[in-house]
Amino acid sequence: MAAKILILTGDAAESLEVLYPYQRLREEGYDVHIAAPTRKTLRFVVHDFEHGFDTYTEKPGYTWPADLAFSEVDPGQYAALVLPGGRAPEYLRNDPELRKVLKAFFDADKPVAQICHGPLLTASIGALNGRRLTAYPALEPDMQAAGASFRDAEVVVDGTLVSSRAWPDHSGWMREFIKVLRAKVPLG
Repeated sequence: MAAKILILTGDAAESLEVLYPYQRLREEGYDVHIAAPTRKTLRFVVHDFEHGFDTYTEKPGYTWPADLAFSEVDPGQYAALVLPGGRAPEYLRNDPELRKVLKAFFDADKPVAQICHGPLLTASIGALNGRRLTAYPALEPDMQAAGASFRDAEVVVDGTLVSSRAWPDHSGWMREFIKVLRAKVPLG
């Protein structure tokens, strides 16, 4: 039986930041599940960088079904966790069920991949104090306020925590996360 990996996300998550790790980790041989506030079809968004804009733009993205609700997650059944970005982390960080699941992964020192605004979730449970990471560059003050040492880099690995800035960094992000997974959760 393949090791299971959990993706925690919700509406307005960045399409590529959910679907790229979902497909890449399945390709590697892991069993990947998506959890959201409820079992429903999630509506993702596309964040893009357009000339003349001071920040990214947002357009409607793909839809995808959630396999289970946060309240249905048994963290002990999962070997690792992925936290996509987009706008979803901004409201998900207030969900007590999500925070309970997230805390269980950090308490057990399981591999966690976070990207873009995903670190807002880990900051909400106090898991970033003393850690090195990257995130969407506009989050640098938030990450420093959470006690993290921020680096503006494609990918930062701090033990079992692997972080990246945004979807243009996907290949480096998943390459380093898979190295951590192979060391901590070998497939066989």
